[in-house]
Amino acid sequence: MVTVTATRLPEVRIIEPRVFGDARGFFLESWNQRVFDEAIGQSLHFVQDNHSRSAQGVLRGMHYQLTQPQGKLVRVVSGRVFDVAVDMRRDSPRLGQWTGVELSADNHRMLWIPPGFAHGFLVMSESADFLYKATAYYAPQDEHTLAWDDPRVAIDWPLEAGRAPRVSAKDQAGARLADAPLY
Repeated sequence: MVTVTATRLPEVRIIEPRVFGDARGFFLESWNQRVFDEAIGQSLHFVQDNHSRSAQGVLRGMHYQLTQPQGKLVRVVSGRVFDVAVDMRRDSPRLGQWTGVELSADNHRMLWIPPGFAHGFLVMSESADFLYKATAYYAPQDEHTLAWDDPRVAIDWPLEAGRAPRVSAKDQAGARLADAPLY
């Protein structure tokens, strides 16, 4: 049994697996197609698994694809991140709104980010290993980046006072919501 919680963006869901732990460690079921389908109310097929490792202060995102949009089921197996989704759906009443949740190796939470949402995360621990399942293959020619610091979106990143995040050149050049192509 898993616990499923809607976020401020109801399509984005926190999924918490049942964890069995004792003095030896723990066990959890990290993937079960039937349980996932029931949790989100539809049947999806994942085609790609990805693993990234990032150092403290690294911010990756906010990424999305339009013609080959990816739904993502994300989790952290080492460390801690602040994970964010932004609604990029042109006809959504929540266009440009965001939600964020802490994912860590300790809390075992997963986050479901459906197609139509930009995604990114900030590493809050010394390093973090971030895993995600994707419903579509990565298509670099279709990737878009929303500016992580767009004042209109106003993501409340948990940055240390006076410290800027470490961001790639591509992510630093992300488009503002007003100029970004929409899903």
